[in-house]
Amino acid sequence: MRVERLEVVWQMPECGQWGTVEEFHEARPAAGSKTAAPGRTSRTQSITVADTSRSAAKPITEIGTETVERLSTGFSEFDRVLGGGVVPGSVTLIAGEPGIGKSTLLLQTAGNVARVVANADNSKAHTVLYISGEESQAQVRLRASRINAVEPNLLLASTTDLATALGLIEQTKPALVIVDSAQTIVSQEVDGISGGSTQVREVASALIDTAKTLDIPVFLVGHVTKDGSIAGPRTLEHLVDVVCQFEGDSETALRMLRAIKNRFGPTDEVGCFDMSGEGIEEVTDPSGLFLSGGGPSTTDSAPVEGTCVTFTLDGHRSLPIEVQALVTKSVLPTPRRAVNGVDPSRIAMLTAVLYRHSKLNLLANDLYVSTIAGGQAKEPGSDLAIVSALASAATAKPIAKTTCAIGEISLTGQVRPAPRMEYRLREAARLGFTTAVIPPLRKPVHIDGLRLIEAGTLADALEALGVKKVSNTSRDASGHAQ
Repeated sequence: MRVERLEVVWQMPECGQWGTVEEFHEARPAAGSKTAAPGRTSRTQSITVADTSRSAAKPITEIGTETVERLSTGFSEFDRVLGGGVVPGSVTLIAGEPGIGKSTLLLQTAGNVARVVANADNSKAHTVLYISGEESQAQVRLRASRINAVEPNLLLASTTDLATALGLIEQTKPALVIVDSAQTIVSQEVDGISGGSTQVREVASALIDTAKTLDIPVFLVGHVTKDGSIAGPRTLEHLVDVVCQFEGDSETALRMLRAIKNRFGPTDEVGCFDMSGEGIEEVTDPSGLFLSGGGPSTTDSAPVEGTCVTFTLDGHRSLPIEVQALVTKSVLPTPRRAVNGVDPSRIAMLTAVLYRHSKLNLLANDLYVSTIAGGQAKEPGSDLAIVSALASAATAKPIAKTTCAIGEISLTGQVRPAPRMEYRLREAARLGFTTAVIPPLRKPVHIDGLRLIEAGTLADALEALGVKKVSNTSRDASGHAQ
């Protein structure tokens, strides 16, 4: 079968001529080049001989290991999460839910950096460029006034055009750049809507290239989706150097900054902040936030039944968590299990273990278990404190305020050690706890001022805490009353 070539001929309606319309294809820019903004050269033209020599391959033994001077954010908690401060030329992505305080944190950080002078003779201060694609300059100025971040060296710009943003960075050459947010900046060189995968990838690549070329650190604000993941392509998290998650409960003022990815420091650090109407304040010692009544140091209040303190690990930080429990008689066919800050699936398991191995039947009761101040007791090391609080509430026997319980409960009723027990126990001694009920340790640990009671089974642990129920009812091997 012979296929003839089909040629389309157009007629101009104005003059009636045929074949005068020619097809035109716009030349696409070469890879790695960007359209220059007014007064700005393209990335291809800005490559110098020094850049070429710096990118040449060298033996690893000839590469220097000089210490890079980091830029302080003005928050010791923020600096610790970043690994000691902001590395020059790095790109950090700050993600979090709407209204959690991402913009407030970064605007206050911008004010802190702009407030610090760059040299000892106080002649030159750091310049910070804050680019907002969501708010106008006046709106950002109002928020800066509220949180005391108004500084003459803090430059504000409101734009959604990528070329304009890159031109401002090259023109001002600040010590720090903040772009709020990556999903609102649009490049005219690629197709796609604002916040789409193509646009976000292009914007991130251009900002990263500018940061590396000019050796200027950049903070990017990232939106999150409904399930809590960072919006945009997954490659965005691979391109940047640091990914931090700013999280917290909207009903409390506590905010946590976690490092999910960090090329210049650990990824298990966490920073604590307190959100207020005047801005964000760092909490250098959050231990007292999760304890009611001032903790064990206060002796003016009597212990309350249904409470027990444990110590959890959040990164390199050990935090005391007070677990509160309430046990009531159920009037429903199916008893209620309401929890807050505790894993709901473990409550059902621990209740069954408590019935089988400690002869304390709570299966027909309504159980309410909660932590205070938004604390999280979801790791297995909190099991012993949870069952102790339930047993204390059921038997109406309070646990001493100076006593804590740390350990994991197995289905066989054994108490197992939690990771980094010595680190938790030293924090307990620092806060004033005098007794700790723990599982048997493989290596003996001595903590000054802290009495350690090792309990291998759940029944022994409850007896050491003074909340074991005394029952005269004999039971068979299955644990049921005879």
